[in-house]
Amino acid sequence: MLRLFVLLLILANCLYFAWSDGMLRAYGFAPAQQREPQRLEQQIKPEAIQILTSVEAKRAESQAQAELAPKECLLAGPFDDGHAATLRRALESSMAPGTWQIDTVPVSARWIVYMGKFVNAEQMAKKRGELASMKLVPQGLNNPDLEPGLSLGGFDTQADATTELSKLSQRGIRTAKVVQERQEGTQTQLKLPAVTLEIRTRLADLKTALAGRTLHSCN
Repeated sequence: MLRLFVLLLILANCLYFAWSDGMLRAYGFAPAQQREPQRLEQQIKPEAIQILTSVEAKRAESQAQAELAPKECLLAGPFDDGHAATLRRALESSMAPGTWQIDTVPVSARWIVYMGKFVNAEQMAKKRGELASMKLVPQGLNNPDLEPGLSLGGFDTQADATTELSKLSQRGIRTAKVVQERQEGTQTQLKLPAVTLEIRTRLADLKTALAGRTLHSCN
């Protein structure tokens, strides 16, 4: 009797092993599978996952915030062919592709109410102060040949500029005049469409290549 019990126990263990190992699956006897191969198929390059240190995580967070920060569009010009070639070489060596572009664009004629040229920066600063006391805010110039000087407004026609000069004369402006800031034609200009903090840190390296042209808003 004991021998029969032992044989039955051995047989039961063999049957359990065969069942648990899936050897009886062809006969319809096997444990339920717990595998989820679809989850493995949905993984995208799991080998690319990296564990960052706290310093690396903060650096990555700062970069992400910088990318989400508002970006400014800046323009500079005009440049002649020689200056444009020099500027292009400087940009290629210091700025990433796609962060800048040099374009030849059509431009209309433009007249300004102009004050200058001033003898030095001190004289120009003094004039700025006088204009501020009159609640007038001078604008920067887009023509380096007129520097150092100030603009009290830009206009598409000479007649409009002359009308504005007459109004300013009634307010006490005596040394301004109407000059043509640019002629109708085409010009080569630099455009930085989305200036980030990183790009701003590199702009100082372009000071020589910009040949005195200042960057201003695209608007």
